[in-house]
Amino acid sequence: MPSTASLPGLIIALDGLDTVQALGLAHQLPPDDCRLKVGSELFVKGGPGLVTALQHDGFEVFLDLKFHDIPNTVSAALSAARELGVWMCTVHASGGPAMLEAAREAADSRVHTVAVTVLTSLDDADLEAVGQTDAKAQALRLARLAHSSGLSGIVCSAQEAASIREEMGEDFLIVTPGIRLEAASDDQKRVTTPLMAAKAGSNYLVVGRPIAAAKDPRAALEEFLHARSVN
Repeated sequence: MPSTASLPGLIIALDGLDTVQALGLAHQLPPDDCRLKVGSELFVKGGPGLVTALQHDGFEVFLDLKFHDIPNTVSAALSAARELGVWMCTVHASGGPAMLEAAREAADSRVHTVAVTVLTSLDDADLEAVGQTDAKAQALRLARLAHSSGLSGIVCSAQEAASIREEMGEDFLIVTPGIRLEAASDDQKRVTTPLMAAKAGSNYLVVGRPIAAAKDPRAALEEFLHARSVN
């Protein structure tokens, strides 16, 4: 069982919400206990102003836009994210070493830049359809690339986290989406529980609808905080 000191942090995904709903949810949650993730849909709706508003409410913001483009474009995007003051930002590891290195340089250590390995909506059959290997092998390969490119860490399923943690050591961040109190899935195929992810070595757990859509989001948050360290 993980010690209190090693418990992973919680990131609440605001996916599927509009600007008013996102701010309303933020007002129900304590910034000391979680961070907030703004993804592509919400960023298109609310823009940088929403990120600034969430920061004014005391939250560190994970800007999850999964940049994947030529190095110059990704560099410019990361520079803009840095100026916006976000805490963490995503790029696709499959963008290659030149793109990843450009992202790292633009982030300038002020933004944790993490590389997405294999989306949790994909399983081995999906990967085979696009000519890739199984999820575990692909995630490890892309994690090695992110590590050698100097990024802060990666995003992966907890099913791949243990082997990545073993190889990459303790200083490499692992962010795990697809977290549920029970390992049942919806549009995500490789999901896991908070305790399983904590034992696998994840630093941050991303939780969306189980908290964002709960009748009492703060109580749901407390349940997930507790579930990181008990069966």
